[in-house]
Amino acid sequence: MGQYDKIHLGCGVKHIEGWFHVDALDMPHVDHVGPVEDLTFIPDDSAQLVYACHVLEHFGRQTYKDALAEWFRVLAPGGVLRLAVPDFEAAARLYLSGDLPRGIEDIRGLVCGGQRDQYDFHGMIFDAPSLTEALRSVGFGEVRPWDWRETEHAHMDDYSQAYIPHMDKENGTLVSLNLEAVKP
Repeated sequence: MGQYDKIHLGCGVKHIEGWFHVDALDMPHVDHVGPVEDLTFIPDDSAQLVYACHVLEHFGRQTYKDALAEWFRVLAPGGVLRLAVPDFEAAARLYLSGDLPRGIEDIRGLVCGGQRDQYDFHGMIFDAPSLTEALRSVGFGEVRPWDWRETEHAHMDDYSQAYIPHMDKENGTLVSLNLEAVKP
């Protein structure tokens, strides 16, 4: 198994044992500190799995496809880009239902980001069709949903498991759009 077989981009405080971690913020478990859209230190076609959980939405409308293209570059043929992004369709549906206890405040972070530091702002929104189109436009083939319960990192509570009401994984609405794309 190579050093870059499994890459966790924008990992923040989350650590997956045996993975290579990249984040803009320096933390003890981060293997490379730097922007996740610049992986020039990783050779072409070297990763089997790249995971970016609630990272892509931090790029702007003019730059997010550049990040996708860079992540595509480092994946080996047959490699998988596993993405989780805020699901704008789910957030809009919940907002329009009128059933959110705090109204717009319950979805504000999904749309705007948490705004806790200089990196925690959102520049993009996605639904399944728009994200699928973007993935295909940079060269990915098959695009499919993935279930956080069926991953080797299911034990790690990250935003791929974001529900409203918060943490109600049995009865709540999943507000994370979880799609995988395969490099042909």
